[in-house]
Amino acid sequence: MRISQLQQRLRDLGAKPCHEDRLLRGWSQVCSYDNKHSPAETFFPLALRLELPAIDAELEGLANLYREYPENDEVSRLLIELSDGQRVESVLLPRGGLCVSTQVGCAVGCVFCMSGREGLMRQLGSAEIVAQVVLARRRRRVEKVVFMGMGEPSHNLDNVLEAIDVLGTQGNIGHKNLVLSTVGDLRVFERLPAQTVKPALALSLHSTDAALRAKLLPNAPQIGVEELIEQCETYARTTNYPAQYQWTLIEGVNDSDAEIERITRLLAGKYAIMNFIPFNAVDGLPYRRPSSARMACIVGTLKQKGILTRLRDSAGQEIEGACGQLRARAA
Repeated sequence: MRISQLQQRLRDLGAKPCHEDRLLRGWSQVCSYDNKHSPAETFFPLALRLELPAIDAELEGLANLYREYPENDEVSRLLIELSDGQRVESVLLPRGGLCVSTQVGCAVGCVFCMSGREGLMRQLGSAEIVAQVVLARRRRRVEKVVFMGMGEPSHNLDNVLEAIDVLGTQGNIGHKNLVLSTVGDLRVFERLPAQTVKPALALSLHSTDAALRAKLLPNAPQIGVEELIEQCETYARTTNYPAQYQWTLIEGVNDSDAEIERITRLLAGKYAIMNFIPFNAVDGLPYRRPSSARMACIVGTLKQKGILTRLRDSAGQEIEGACGQLRARAA
C-alpha cells in the first residue's frame, strides 16, 4: 500500500485534508483519533467512520513482528513479516533511533552486504515503510528514523519520499532526524531539494578509489567520487545540516593510509561527518574488520586533520545480525 492510495481511499469516503491529517497522525504516532475538542465519532464523516475498522485492520496487517533479536537494552533487531509473507529487517537503535528497510532485497549487490545476495525481490510501499515505524513505536519511543536497512532508497524513491513526508509532518519527527542513505543516485540530488520535508543525507562511500568502489558496489551508478561529494555538499549547505559519509571498514580492502589521505583531501572544509562502521561478519564472506588499534588510528588521524569522524557501533555482532542476515537465516 502507498500512502497516496490510502489518501485517495479516504477522499472517496468524504474525507477532507483535516480528516486525512488526523488519521495519519493517529496511525503514525500510535495515538487515538480522539481529542477533547472533537472526538472521532463527530469529527470524521459517517462513511469514513463506518470504514475505520477495516482501514485500521489493513494498516495493522502491513507489518507484524516475526521475531526479535535483542542485543542489549538499547539495540534490538526486528524481523518483520509483511502482509504477503515477505520479511524485512528493522533495527531499534540507541537514543530513540530506528533503522528501516525500503525494499525486500537489494539490486546494488554490495559485496560485503547480505541484503543483496538474492537480488531485489520487490519494493516496499510507502505505507509499509511507515508501518515499520508504527511497529517500533509500540515498543519504545522513536525520534529518529534512518533509511539504511535492506534496499537502496533511491531505487524506490517515490515510496521513500512519501514515507518521509508523512513521518516529518504527521509523524512528528524532526526533518534532520530523518536520514536517507544512498549509494549515489543523481535522482536523489535532483528531488530532495524540492521536497517539503528535506531529510538529512548519507552517502554510502566505502572507498575513494573509483575502481575499488565499483568493485565493492558493483551496481551503483558510476559517478565520480568528487562529483558525489560536491552534490552532497551542495545539499548540506542548502538544508543546513551536514552530509554523512558511510564507510564499512574492511581489513586490507579499504583501510589503507592512501584511502585516509584521500578522505582528508576530499572532505577538507566540507560540511560533513565521516562515519566508519566496522565490518559485521557474514557467513561465507572472506572479509573481516580491522583491529581495534587500526580503527582507532584511522579515526584519530582524520580528527587531527580537522575531519569530524565517528566510529559507529556495528549492531548485531553477537547475533550474526548484519543487514540481511536475519532474513536469510529465517528463510
